[in-house]
Amino acid sequence: MVAAAAGLVSRTGRHLQRYDIRGRRQVVGCIPYRYKTTNKSALDNIEELEVLVISSQKGKGMLFPKGGWETDESITEAASRETLEEAGVRGIVQSELGSWSFKSKTYDTFYEGYMFPLLVKEQLEFWPEKNFRQRVWMSAHEAREVCQHWWMKEALDALVGRLSSQKKQQIEKVMPCSLS
Repeated sequence: MVAAAAGLVSRTGRHLQRYDIRGRRQVVGCIPYRYKTTNKSALDNIEELEVLVISSQKGKGMLFPKGGWETDESITEAASRETLEEAGVRGIVQSELGSWSFKSKTYDTFYEGYMFPLLVKEQLEFWPEKNFRQRVWMSAHEAREVCQHWWMKEALDALVGRLSSQKKQQIEKVMPCSLS
């Protein structure tokens, strides 16, 4: 199925698909995220993490964008492409959250999945799979509840842990500890 939007077209077919040495199809995906700033008071702004989930094409649940890693692209190019095709966002692909082996719910085969965080810089009004998927921004907690894949939930936990650690380090730099 090909869907064109604003000059963008989803790749189809598996003739360029990558497989690992065990014969497992390699898939890559992203957890698109952003910070939503809310005003708690006139002097206190709070940045809340939001992640973008998309509906499954089969209409059963929500997940993060992912798809096949092809032989003519790097792993981060594939992750970025899949996120653009399925969720209609562009951004900065950051370092890998991890890899997971999982069994396909549709096919009786195992896959190797790699997930990356994607800091969203642009959200498109039209994208290749707009007519087949819904996208929803929500809290990480809400996303964990609605995500249908255990391995994507683990990737989300890794992202939240990484971002929390980074935020803690930033706070420690701003507020040095003083000894009495």
